[in-house]
Amino acid sequence: MATLKELKGRIGSVASSEKITGAMKMISSAKMHKAEGALKRLVPFRNQIQSIIANLLTADTVFTSPLIEARQVRHLTVVALGSDDGLCGAYNVNLAKYVQEYLNGLFDSQPELTAVTLIPVGKKMAKALRRIQDSRVSLDTASDMVNSKAEGEAVKTFTDALKDKFISGDTDCVQVAYMHYFSAGRQRPQCDRLMPLEPSALAAGAEQATGRPYLFEPSAQDVFAAVIPMFMLSMMQEIFGQNRASEQAARVMAMQSASDNAKKLLESLQLEFNKLRQQSITTELLDIVGGQARD
Repeated sequence: MATLKELKGRIGSVASSEKITGAMKMISSAKMHKAEGALKRLVPFRNQIQSIIANLLTADTVFTSPLIEARQVRHLTVVALGSDDGLCGAYNVNLAKYVQEYLNGLFDSQPELTAVTLIPVGKKMAKALRRIQDSRVSLDTASDMVNSKAEGEAVKTFTDALKDKFISGDTDCVQVAYMHYFSAGRQRPQCDRLMPLEPSALAAGAEQATGRPYLFEPSAQDVFAAVIPMFMLSMMQEIFGQNRASEQAARVMAMQSASDNAKKLLESLQLEFNKLRQQSITTELLDIVGGQARD
């Protein structure tokens, strides 16, 4: 049985842990709201790109681009966005399990698919994906140019590298697996196709078309060829933003759970301490009474 001194030390340690987890929860909550704000700031840019594409598609022109040309998928590249830091619960493990189940489904439904390259973004995600044991799946750790906190130019450089890989024929399709952020308490794993661009993604902004005739300089095809990479970049920037918000939301929930557990443990230890102290007082009183009776 623990002594009063030992219990007092444990109570102090648990109380300190509760304060630390509470502070970390507040920090993660602030970062989550910052990521939410960054996501909202991306919306106008993407809407404008979609509006341009919508007006282009109304023109009487056949558009071509290597980034929209679908081909038989023999080699697939999957970018899996996770975290570089820990203390976010099962965030990376859950996404890694989703990726494995998703790939198993693809191998079953697409017999022509013979090779998959996984590109983890985030140290913790790279560690989680190493558990996938399949001769058809290889792990590419050459993504040191980008991490889960990357923004702006770093995301653009990474997207351009993927684009060059697709255009050169090194891969037939590029998909991105990530946690889609719905709210602070709801995130879901999702896999979106980045290359080639899906027609449904290009037509998503069709309602934004003005219907008025446009004159394109130098030509509608040239404008289309310039806008498509920008649209792809906006998709990738939004995915990175979704990942950052989801990671912080998962960390808020993990710290909340840790804080709640610390409170329960603290209450249990405090109760045990009070019982032991009461027992000690009772024993001393009995000794005093017993000593007086003998006198």
